Amino acid sequence: MNYKIILASNSPRRRELLAGLDIPFEVKVIKGIDESYPESLDAYEVAEYISSKKAEAYRSLLDEEPSGKASEEQGEDAAQTLILTADTVVIAPTADEQNDQEGKGVILGKPKDEEDAVRMLRMLSGKTHHVVTGVCLTTRSQQRHFSVITEVTFKQLSDAEIRYYISHYKPFDKAGAYGIQEWIGYIGCTGLKGSYFNVMGLPVQRIYEEIARM
Repeated sequence: MNYKIILASNSPRRRELLAGLDIPFEVKVIKGIDESYPESLDAYEVAEYISSKKAEAYRSLLDEEPSGKASEEQGEDAAQTLILTADTVVIAPTADEQNDQEGKGVILGKPKDEEDAVRMLRMLSGKTHHVVTGVCLTTRSQQRHFSVITEVTFKQLSDAEIRYYISHYKPFDKAGAYGIQEWIGYIGCTGLKGSYFNVMGLPVQRIYEEIARM
């Protein structure tokens, strides 16, 4: 893969997952990017919308492409810069749904504090929800963006289990207030349909295929 890949994310989980593909990359982070989205946007389109929005903020990095004499000597083999941006959202069922397949789901972001995390995990307890990661791959000449959806089912979680998890693992940097790879996933996840790594924050198999196509 003849790309100089830049992972535009400060997430240690995304770094770990991308490293698992054995593809060289570097991490660059621009702070203060606006991650808002229109309220009218369908819940399942939000992650892809935000990842594309992040890509626009990183476009200046494409100016670091090889140029001049060195580029001419390398010809078509000169490495292009490819920027990888991603965003993950958890879509929980509404109060009257067992799952969110009707598309009425509620987007859960990162919890503000402990009680907000408790609220989110109670919404997921005993129900099926979806994790959507939107990815945008951007070079000077082209851009690919897509979403990957994974269905996750939790058992009925007790308040003691919820509070234990939050107290010991402090999932305040995670959408939906949980990490599937942590204790709550070990004891609470009863079903998963789709990519496990997508729930962690990066659908690496799909990313590998898309970069290969580019």
